Amino acid sequence: MADILIVGAGYAGMMAATGLDRISEPFTLVNNHEYHYFTTLLHEAAGGRGEPMKYTVPIRNMLRKPTSRFVQDEIVRLDRARRVAVGKAGEYPYEWLVVALGWVPEYFGIPGLAEHSLVLRNIDTAIQIRRHIESQFEAYKNDGDSTHLRIVVGGAGLTGIELVGELVDWIPELCVRYGIDRTAVEIQNIEAMPTILPQVSPELREVAARTLTEKGARLRTNTKIVKVEAGEVHVEGDDPVRAGTIIWTGGVRAHPLLSEAGFTVDRRGRAKVDAYLRSVDDDHVFVGGDTAWVEDEQGKPLPPTAQLATQMGHCIAENVSSAVHGHPLKVFRPSLKGTLASLGREVGVGNIGRFPVKGFLAGLAKEATKVKYFWELGGLRLTAEKTGEIVHLT
Repeated sequence: MADILIVGAGYAGMMAATGLDRISEPFTLVNNHEYHYFTTLLHEAAGGRGEPMKYTVPIRNMLRKPTSRFVQDEIVRLDRARRVAVGKAGEYPYEWLVVALGWVPEYFGIPGLAEHSLVLRNIDTAIQIRRHIESQFEAYKNDGDSTHLRIVVGGAGLTGIELVGELVDWIPELCVRYGIDRTAVEIQNIEAMPTILPQVSPELREVAARTLTEKGARLRTNTKIVKVEAGEVHVEGDDPVRAGTIIWTGGVRAHPLLSEAGFTVDRRGRAKVDAYLRSVDDDHVFVGGDTAWVEDEQGKPLPPTAQLATQMGHCIAENVSSAVHGHPLKVFRPSLKGTLASLGREVGVGNIGRFPVKGFLAGLAKEATKVKYFWELGGLRLTAEKTGEIVHLT
């Protein structure tokens, strides 16, 4: 039997793995954590909504067949010549490889940004951000320095805005806990572009901006971060911002192992694939999720979103199994179902297909997308378990 190796258990990797598991196609999945985490919900974990580990599911619980093997290890090199993925704990030979390693932060060469900011990347960093903010409130109680109570979030895309929305709902709870006046806390969102949330229509951006501003956030668009030092953000044309918490959400790029392995990549490091999600450089390698350079019918690269990563995972599972058995492959046909952004625990903005939604209806739709994903990943069992843990968290 051919050796199928999946590296990475994000949305694309897990969907590929569970797809192969359902049809009893043998494979090995290698991931650096023993759990799969819900990347699109990390802002909730970081912003105090629920216990962070409730935003995870053990990988072994999702793989039910004896033909499915999971190994916890961190892949550090892809050796295409030998057809081996090299991990810290061992080597993993393959005949067919699925690369779904996800993303790393893009700092755009801004001096000091990597060294002096927190990044919402995984469960560990969500816990780090959450604990750091709590520690700043504690520090303020000890020394009265108002800098501790200023939070800067760099980047006003989906992740940045959803994190700001979560924080403005969490801050009042922290203020009660620590006996601090809410007006003493400041949340700044700094964005170099002229608008927030470029993924949605201008009308919905205005709704989002108004909602967050009314909740107490300060949105600063057309404001470029030029340097970051410890506890200080320098912006173009204005005074530096001293802050106890600096979080960067302003950009991502594909995992560097792809370019290091010699794959053809775009400017964001994503490996170019054909219509079947195979690498253009090696027809025994499939690539999915944020590591894949996929173009639409007009030749425009598709955005790195969870819904597309999930769709890629489904397609890869079918195609790698077909490739193993010599069957025709399926063309990947992406289906963009819209974009939803939460603006806290109850409201949001976005599009469902062509229809704009806002307020409580958008918030409800966002919750529905969670249930849909749980169902796709683990069926009724996971949906019942995670609905109680996450969807009803307040």
